[in-house]
Amino acid sequence: MARIEHFNNPNAPKPNRIVVAVTVFVQDRQGRVLLIQRTDNGLWALPGGAQDFGESIAETVVRETREETGIEVEVTELVGIYSDPRHLVEYSDGEVRQQFSICFRARYLSGDPTTSDESSSVVWVARDQLDRLSMHPSMRLRVDHGFQRRPVPYIG
Repeated sequence: MARIEHFNNPNAPKPNRIVVAVTVFVQDRQGRVLLIQRTDNGLWALPGGAQDFGESIAETVVRETREETGIEVEVTELVGIYSDPRHLVEYSDGEVRQQFSICFRARYLSGDPTTSDESSSVVWVARDQLDRLSMHPSMRLRVDHGFQRRPVPYIG
């Protein structure tokens, strides 16, 4: 399914859904962050996705990271909550979501980067290489906050 990101776009369609979703900031031993290149829009992003019925939010973090990257993680803390109503995600089936994503920090446990149906590329990226990647501003904000190790979670 195709996906279009709208940010501060007065011509964007009106949202019709809010979905609880997570993103995961995890670093390897060299301090690089785990990123995927999404198959639905080609942009680079932190792994993540929607919570399923019957699972805790921490279980969502672990499952989504495993499914999209092949990496096993353990949740350690909250990076922030991202709910900007000016950020909408439009899907080809007519769904238009208002952003609601909880970004967690997680500790790498095991595994090797492996692609999936949702990720055409999975790589560890050094902080000084981020500007070379095409990434939505909302996602870049989460990545930057993850690297900053803010004393309190971002709420916005």
